[in-house]
Amino acid sequence: MDLSRIKMVVTDMDGTLLNSDHEVSDRFLEIFRKLKERDILFVAASGRQYQSIVDKLPSIKNDITVIAENGGVAMQNGTELVSTPFPHKAKNKVLDILGDIENIHPVLCGKDGAFILDNSPEFEEKLQEYYSKYTVLKDLKAFEGEIIKIAIYHFESSEKYIYPAVKHLENDLQVKISGQNWVDISSPNANKGYALQKVQELHGITPEETIVFGDYNNDLEMLALADFSFAMENAHPNVKKAAKYSTASNDNFGVERVLEQLLS
Repeated sequence: MDLSRIKMVVTDMDGTLLNSDHEVSDRFLEIFRKLKERDILFVAASGRQYQSIVDKLPSIKNDITVIAENGGVAMQNGTELVSTPFPHKAKNKVLDILGDIENIHPVLCGKDGAFILDNSPEFEEKLQEYYSKYTVLKDLKAFEGEIIKIAIYHFESSEKYIYPAVKHLENDLQVKISGQNWVDISSPNANKGYALQKVQELHGITPEETIVFGDYNNDLEMLALADFSFAMENAHPNVKKAAKYSTASNDNFGVERVLEQLLS
């Protein structure tokens, strides 16, 4: 595997770059320093909100590109590169459907913060890992501001309990199982691949010069934009099928191992 032409490294966060404790390793931060010395661009791409992503990477946040909210927003050095708002007319239609599903927790995700209901302290505590900025509301349907996506959480399984009830929305919206507990519903053009393609075009970087790491279904579109696409050992079967290569798990430095090969 010849990685000598790589100019851009793209990695998902949860289940990929972050370990099971949602931490970035010191080993990666040392690797990043060497990537920067070689003018290799680094992109963090996640379903998390922008602020939550940079909070995980505080020492390097000014030197990276961030694709947040599953591609709904992309930022670089404080400059907005991509913004794909959720269709306003569809918001309450989706919330009506979600109202018929038991034991779920919807989140309205805006550029500057998220919005949740005030009915579950247990969920609010869980939310704080993924959303650094949020507001508690009594009625999500009454919210009139712009949002980027609607995220839905289930404590046991998003694929089993949420996805079947919203799958039919795929005709008009982007519906993604983005983790063990999350489903994200976005504008049809809001996915990590759409945002990554814009970033590649901005920098004149081709798929042959791009390496991508991912673990879940919301990574599929961006994996398709790299000749060097890697599935984590802990990845969803769909990701393992789609990726051209595999690496160790997120708890066994899967991203770091490959990047060390790139730098060797």
